[in-house]
Amino acid sequence: MKIIFKRASTNEELKQILELQRANNATSISEKEKQNEGFVTVQHTFEILKAMNDKCAHIIATHNDKVIGYTLSMVKEFKNTISVLKPMFQEIDKNINEDTSYITMGQVCIDKAYRKQGVFRGLYEFMKLELNKKYDVIITEVDAENIRSLNAHKAIGFERLKTYSSNNQNWELIIWCWK
Repeated sequence: MKIIFKRASTNEELKQILELQRANNATSISEKEKQNEGFVTVQHTFEILKAMNDKCAHIIATHNDKVIGYTLSMVKEFKNTISVLKPMFQEIDKNINEDTSYITMGQVCIDKAYRKQGVFRGLYEFMKLELNKKYDVIITEVDAENIRSLNAHKAIGFERLKTYSSNNQNWELIIWCWK
């Protein structure tokens, strides 16, 4: 099976990201599946996803031209675009040096049929390869109850920057230093 890692470049790829996002949203799956498989919290609109992609193309994994996984790239200028993410950016501003150049990973998701096959690691390795010349670190947050995602992020090098609460949820703000 040949999995290709690349930057998202077409509207069709963005639409496939949104389909994968919908299928794995916390509101679309059972509690058991959330605990065992993980989940995503934010559902983007096509317009926001495209605007983000136009500034810094998202990283996708494809198999037979189907998007099977993604990491969303979110530059600082989007910090006020998605309300549930505003507190994350406030915490970032309070907890890192203002001279640190960072990219925020807005969300990661792998199609259920392709999990445990190295896609998660491959997405992040490709992201680092593509973006480490421009950014010192990558930062994201994970719902503290999403143990699968937290463990996967820690396994590739992310470290906890801060734990905080927002919108009745506990979040782990995590960072992966590239420099």
